[in-house]
Amino acid sequence: MIDLEKLRDSNFSLTKNGHVASYIPALARVSADQLGIAVYDLKNNKLYKTEQSDIRFAIESISKVITLLYAIKQRGFDEVNNRVSTRQTGFAFNSILNLEIEHENKPLNPFVNAGAIMTTSLIKPQDELTPFEQILAFAQEICHDPDLSLDEEIFYSEDETGDIDRSLAYYLKAHKMIQDNVTDSLRTYFKQCSMKVTAVSLANLGAVLANDGVKPWDNERIISSRAATFTKSLMMTTGLYNESGVYSARIGVPTKSGVGGGLMSAVPNKYGIGIFSPSLDKDGNSVAGLGLLTDLSDALKLDIFK
Repeated sequence: MIDLEKLRDSNFSLTKNGHVASYIPALARVSADQLGIAVYDLKNNKLYKTEQSDIRFAIESISKVITLLYAIKQRGFDEVNNRVSTRQTGFAFNSILNLEIEHENKPLNPFVNAGAIMTTSLIKPQDELTPFEQILAFAQEICHDPDLSLDEEIFYSEDETGDIDRSLAYYLKAHKMIQDNVTDSLRTYFKQCSMKVTAVSLANLGAVLANDGVKPWDNERIISSRAATFTKSLMMTTGLYNESGVYSARIGVPTKSGVGGGLMSAVPNKYGIGIFSPSLDKDGNSVAGLGLLTDLSDALKLDIFK
């Protein structure tokens, strides 16, 4: 493995660029002066990490990957695919324009907010567990992180400022795309975004996807090969919002970002990668994180198209 600390140090100055997600009050107080990376090497079955890779932060939109995988696990691939499309969008991640302009009968993909809320609404109570309790338990298992938990402060902050997401959810309800209680689905969605993870948690998640749905630490399958392949494809085309096309060409690695500053990547059959740095660019992606991921991709020749 290359010197991760050296790569981290060479990108640390980028933490001065961009801004934290100040529109969510609990995230506005996070220090931008942070950068950590963890890499799970499947060949050697070993985790490598740097300073600040164990700092806990809000998972935010990376939770959409976990919820998508769990919805497929509970409801089946065809049911999820019938309710949420897989198309890329040129609009902001919280836009409703595609639904109105194109008169779509389902959200464009599971990683825009409308699609994520739709996906969350598909998860039903089971074995006396609420949808969020199921998502949390699944997240702890697939991230190999028993300490992964809900941050109540972030949840209340999300709930208090989530009016755009409410408008999306009620639009879906009004057009009969969401069948169930909108309030319950929104609370579950806000809670899943408010789970606290580390760069190590995300490297473990990436490693499962890179390992075709099998947890490399115990060799047990947790998701189907089809679900893993499908999700990696979506990460490549829609995982970085409006920068997805740019970084697909520049990095060539399936990646999902979150406005908490996280990046999670899955390099098929090779690596799971987790990065944390909360200073964001205009599209909501980690500035220093993408710089570090670009350098790592070049150093390890990660681009899956080469």
